[in-house]
Amino acid sequence: MAIQDVTAPEEASAFVDRLQATGIYTFSHADARAALRTSEIAVDNALRRLRKRGRIVVPRRGFYAIVPTEYITAGSPPPSWFIDDLMGFLGQPYYVGLLSAAATHGASHQQPMTFQVVTDRPTREGVAGRARITFHMSGSAAETPAGEVQTETGTMRVSTPESTAFDLVRFPAACGGWSNVATVLLELAERLEPGALCSVAQLRKTPEIQRLGYLLDRTGQPRLADSLLRVLGSKRYRSVALAPDASRAGVDAVSPWRVIPNLEVEIDL
Repeated sequence: MAIQDVTAPEEASAFVDRLQATGIYTFSHADARAALRTSEIAVDNALRRLRKRGRIVVPRRGFYAIVPTEYITAGSPPPSWFIDDLMGFLGQPYYVGLLSAAATHGASHQQPMTFQVVTDRPTREGVAGRARITFHMSGSAAETPAGEVQTETGTMRVSTPESTAFDLVRFPAACGGWSNVATVLLELAERLEPGALCSVAQLRKTPEIQRLGYLLDRTGQPRLADSLLRVLGSKRYRSVALAPDASRAGVDAVSPWRVIPNLEVEIDL
């Protein structure tokens, strides 16, 4: 056992090098244990040394991402390199959403400070080097329209432009507030299709449809706003505040959305 413990660091380093050489940038603790064929303590010690050298990073206990030379200073490759494998490791449906998805679709006026992911249960933040991964919960994460986007190491699921638009109004605080939501929506508008927007609307709560329709109208997108107004035409809906947590005293609802604009929205473009 002592001989195995001595050679484990070199074997672990070779194991990581082999993975990277074949284009694989993630592995689990179980993968390392199976490849190294030594004691669990020896594997843990070897992986700890690789982590101290900056060769690997641990976004979640038991899951490792390999750090190529060009990302040693950052302490981690971009989350897009390993998010699909990480969510598979966690066994959770997911999609890259909110501002991270908007940036993928070309709406990159304000780059997100974190890599934003939507999944179906509460999930604590992940940290990998300088990168932070924040998770937002949606019970319909598995059903939300999303597509496969090519990354440097494979693919990742990213919400469609239309799903992204709805998530912007669902999670405004995580998207920099309502003014930033409106700004990003204006950038995203050219990627939105009325038919697809109506399809996603069928999966969303009525207040979300009202708020998104109001903001699209407010940002001068009548073609898109009118499509949501047709969806609302088949529903009974009441007045809702644009910002639920802000005072609505003395502010009247705007027709036909019945949205109370209780917060000033300024578009920064």
